Amino acid sequence: MITVHHLENSQSIRILWLLEELGAEYHIQHYQRVGPQTLAPEEYRKLHTIGTSPTITDGDLVLPETGAIMDYILDQHPGSTLRPEPGHPQRNRFLYWMHASQASYMPLLLESLIFKRMISKVPIVIRPIIAMVVNKVREGYLWPRYHRHMEFMEAELSRSNWLSGEELTTADIVMGYCLQVAEVRTGIDPKYLHIHGFLRRMRERPAYQRALDKNGVFDPLSE
Repeated sequence: MITVHHLENSQSIRILWLLEELGAEYHIQHYQRVGPQTLAPEEYRKLHTIGTSPTITDGDLVLPETGAIMDYILDQHPGSTLRPEPGHPQRNRFLYWMHASQASYMPLLLESLIFKRMISKVPIVIRPIIAMVVNKVREGYLWPRYHRHMEFMEAELSRSNWLSGEELTTADIVMGYCLQVAEVRTGIDPKYLHIHGFLRRMRERPAYQRALDKNGVFDPLSE
């Protein structure tokens, strides 16, 4: 049976949601973050050389990385609509969003966290100077890229209930987490009506609610 090594307030909520959508049996091993940098504890980092969340084990297998884990799980559930097959009408949009989540969105959201910590974690005497530098980088680099992505997502969601079409896929699961992180790190402008609708539909799904029940309090790192 798969064990989800579940670090609190982390990307592994995606794996719980996927498993609940599939109705799969699994075990959860919970881990609490430690220290001022809210890192994974030592026993979690010993699971795999990479030491990141999410990580699953299944027998002798130890597997990190969201996309790899999702493919591994879906390989055990052939025919699931959560991963459109080649030739399916949702396939190309699915591929884009599945990969954009980690390649484009999460790096921007990580940068937003780092920028916040660059200000909040430095001595107060130099904080105004650091804030001035950070804000220039945000305005010139982070925000333009972030809003281009958000505007494209808004346009895509104006076409369908989910990012690749009318059927939920794992692309929605990975992007759903990105958007929850965006809510607390950058905010989501009220003008993005379709994105807010996506989040509402996501939170109404019984499988997502079951994942939250098993997850416990979910509070993405904001700073």
